[in-house]
Amino acid sequence: MVIFKLHRILQALCLFVLLIPSLALPGTLAKLFYLFFHGKSGALNQFMILPLGLDPINWMMNPDWILPCLIFQSVWRWVGLVTLLLYCGMRAIPRWQFETARLEGATEGQIIRSILLPGVRHLLWFAAVFLLVDGVAAFSGAYNLLGGSGGVLDAGLLFVTYAYQVAFPGGSGRFDLPLASAMSVMVAVGAACIAFLMIRVNAKKRVVE
Repeated sequence: MVIFKLHRILQALCLFVLLIPSLALPGTLAKLFYLFFHGKSGALNQFMILPLGLDPINWMMNPDWILPCLIFQSVWRWVGLVTLLLYCGMRAIPRWQFETARLEGATEGQIIRSILLPGVRHLLWFAAVFLLVDGVAAFSGAYNLLGGSGGVLDAGLLFVTYAYQVAFPGGSGRFDLPLASAMSVMVAVGAACIAFLMIRVNAKKRVVE
């Protein structure tokens, strides 16, 4: 009984730790991320690159590493939330379904395909739509890391950052607010259409099942 309680406490603690990045403000998260990656004094260089005898990587100034850093920042921010969604979805599946499948001789792969994945598929689609919208609208993290530009050689230039450049001096060099607004509306409509198609595909699959 004590072991079970410790397991539940440890499980809740791990979920809370995973959720911390998604609860933090994007600007705060970007600053912490910058300290993690920045130059020779960054934690990644200090604990992973230098001990291997390799030259330190200037992550935010090397065009080859800027975009992977932005992607990793987004993954770091949302992996906890997606994990929590999937965990809740798996907990909502009745346990008797798994027990019945095992009694009938189903393998673990068959249980995953026939019970687990259908039980969390709607959450996977929700997470996909959510991450699609976040990817299109991502601005705060990239802005705090790279400013209003896309970094060296525009390697980390995102759509929202580009729209910001067009709207304010620094990109086009003039206040072209109409063009920036048109770009934003077009991308918003495109993202909404993709999200709608994803939801429709998920709904059709659930009807077929």
